Amino acid sequence: MQRFPNSLLDGYRNFMNGRYADARDRYRLLAENGQSPSTLVIACSDSRAAPELIFDAGPGELFVIRNVANMVPPYEPDGHFHSTSAALEFAVQALKVSDIVVMGHGRCGGIRAALDPNAEPLSPGDFIGRWMSLVKPAAEQIQSNDVMTAAERQTALERVSIRNSIDNLRSFPDIKALEEAGQMHLHGAWFDISTGELWVMDSETRDFIRPEI
Repeated sequence: MQRFPNSLLDGYRNFMNGRYADARDRYRLLAENGQSPSTLVIACSDSRAAPELIFDAGPGELFVIRNVANMVPPYEPDGHFHSTSAALEFAVQALKVSDIVVMGHGRCGGIRAALDPNAEPLSPGDFIGRWMSLVKPAAEQIQSNDVMTAAERQTALERVSIRNSIDNLRSFPDIKALEEAGQMHLHGAWFDISTGELWVMDSETRDFIRPEI
């Protein structure tokens, strides 16, 4: 039998002696009653930007979808496999979340690849390349901006991608109807890994601002 990573076993041991021990009753209630988070966070798979840590959330408080570059595809009810859309459907229809947050982050590898015109496929399927084509039109516009530095172009696309994902959320009929009825709220956020700064998107201007904390 292949040896399970020791680092994970050590982490599990610390979890059982720390976080689980401190929240044992809460875990038991969640096991008996199920989960009922009010907020869905769509975040990047990047190991440096975990929503539960950034928002100091306990067990059962957030429903989290993570994928490359925290993107939401448009509504496409076809016969293909749609992992993000399936999780989104569950959060909205089954859990009945009232808030959806699309949270991007600085130095995103997926966004960097989308801005690189010379990027080569990582595999014959080019799964990442196909996925990142969701922001290709915006990436092409930003690539041509010679006034901005490479870092500025990346930050710009990271934030534009968040707005694009929020627009795609509204292509889902149930989400659009709930938002128009005032029963659901869509939010954008951007986390700077290097400084720990959180920027949130103003719902009216769509600018990103630093909230007072």
